[in-house]
Amino acid sequence: MNKNKLWKLIFWLGPFFITAGLTVRLTSVNSGIIPLSLIIIGLVICALWVVQSKWWQKRSTQSATNALIATLSVLVILGLINFLGIRYNLRLDLTDTQLFTLAPQSRELVSNLPETMKVWLFSKEKNYQDQELLDNYHRQSNKFKFEYVDPELKPGLAERFGVKDYGEVYLEFQTKRQLVQIISEDERLSEIKLTNRLQQMINPKTAKVYFLQGHSEHPLSGSKGAISKAIQGLIDKNFTISTLNLAERPQVPDDANVVIVAGPQKELLTGEVTTLQNYLNRGGNLLLMIDPNTNPKIDTLLKEWGVRLDNRLAIDNSGESLQLGPATILVTEYGQHPITKDFANNISVYPLTRPLEIDPVSGVESMVLLKTKPYPNSWAESDQKSEKLEFNEDKDLKGPLTLGVALTRKLSNPTSINSPNPTSINSPNPTSINSPNPTSINSPNPTSINSPNPTSINSPNPTSINSPNPTSINSPNPTSINSPNPTSINSPNPTSINSPTTAKESRLVVFGNSNFVTDSLFEQQLNGDVFLNSVSWLSQQDEKLLSIRPKEPKNRRIIISTLQADVLTISAIFVLPLFGLTVGFLIWWKRR
Repeated sequence: MNKNKLWKLIFWLGPFFITAGLTVRLTSVNSGIIPLSLIIIGLVICALWVVQSKWWQKRSTQSATNALIATLSVLVILGLINFLGIRYNLRLDLTDTQLFTLAPQSRELVSNLPETMKVWLFSKEKNYQDQELLDNYHRQSNKFKFEYVDPELKPGLAERFGVKDYGEVYLEFQTKRQLVQIISEDERLSEIKLTNRLQQMINPKTAKVYFLQGHSEHPLSGSKGAISKAIQGLIDKNFTISTLNLAERPQVPDDANVVIVAGPQKELLTGEVTTLQNYLNRGGNLLLMIDPNTNPKIDTLLKEWGVRLDNRLAIDNSGESLQLGPATILVTEYGQHPITKDFANNISVYPLTRPLEIDPVSGVESMVLLKTKPYPNSWAESDQKSEKLEFNEDKDLKGPLTLGVALTRKLSNPTSINSPNPTSINSPNPTSINSPNPTSINSPNPTSINSPNPTSINSPNPTSINSPNPTSINSPNPTSINSPNPTSINSPNPTSINSPTTAKESRLVVFGNSNFVTDSLFEQQLNGDVFLNSVSWLSQQDEKLLSIRPKEPKNRRIIISTLQADVLTISAIFVLPLFGLTVGFLIWWKRR
């Protein structure tokens, strides 16, 4: 037996001793030093064989070693990538509507949860899409939890929530429980509904919004130019909606957090404008959306705030590539205001818009919300009847143009909008109601407030005290006039935000367009966010929730008829393969 064969036989003893040592160590409780000795002997024998055979000098050994090192390097790199992926979670959503990414409003809401909030899904099966959405919420905060429950396995829990059918989703916060929606195969869990319910449970207070009527404003529902989607958006955000006709009820109710004037086509009466001024003077909040080529006669109100309505029409040439007319403005520049600070360079759309001009006024702070692109992309056109719109240096105004502005004015003497002890108008010595041109209460023909049977201003049918010279309620300590509430569109007995509080400032938002909130445009890009954030800011609620709201996923399903489906089937099975065979045969025949 030669020396090489002897070393090969001895080498097999090395793996044998190593295996024996490991076996003894793993199977015996009190193995002592024996298994360690066997392992050491086996390792020594393997080392001697490697030195004697000069194994590392062979070309095959070098190739195998290089392959082993490369394999180990790849495994190490993959391990590091997985480690970094787990440690630093980075998700990239390439869908055009960011379908798998929470909206900024949802992230802000969940990140600031005061206490643990839990979602209960009463369903037998877990849907991947729903679970992915809930996981996205959970990633924002550990205080957000969710659990799937089979009602048949836990009937007591289902009975506690009042579950009646599979697919019901409930939200639980503190001692409150609320139904979010009922999910099914056709309707998955909605981020919009879940975020709205979260907001309502965290902040159960509501705010009252009045829409001014009587001047051909946009209808609230049911016809062309309606703003029903905007109304529903406010209701989802826990606002209570009512209408207000100042010709019938000549004062703004005390519970009004916001008054909205949405695209009036006819002029307001002088008394109505004065009533809105008085409302602002006592700490009210007003949203004006005024279209071009209309004159609602509110210049006196706007002048107090330093706002002027330009009668020209805003023109934007950048929309031509998107097949939009020059009078449709695409806004991508926003002011750093709570209403628009999170909008970045996203788009909002405004067809037929008038510019606004802002003048400085003492005590009024203003900030631009919407701005057009600089000239020559945009300008204000004075000749709207011309067939070809061109900039005229003498008559037109160069961009950038202001299309929306937010203003605030501090009150010199903060007044209680809903004071528990209002100054009685029926007192023996009535408080003088000071206006620039006050109507004397003791005038020859006033409605007698001090008569033995005075007309109650708080009666269901109050007698209007707005004579041709309307009385201004703009005193340092104004008289609280608690008119009855107009018919409420959405009044589920909410907790009103207008408890006895003191207003410290009044707010005004003005847009040179109202069409952007109509049903046909409300869900376009950021239009709905501009409107809802404006109302939320005016209501002086929590400004942390002023952000981009969740969007509904687009329905991209192709709906085809039976005939179209048959044509597609025949094309895929017969026409396309036959076409391929024919082309192949022709190429073969030509080469032959």
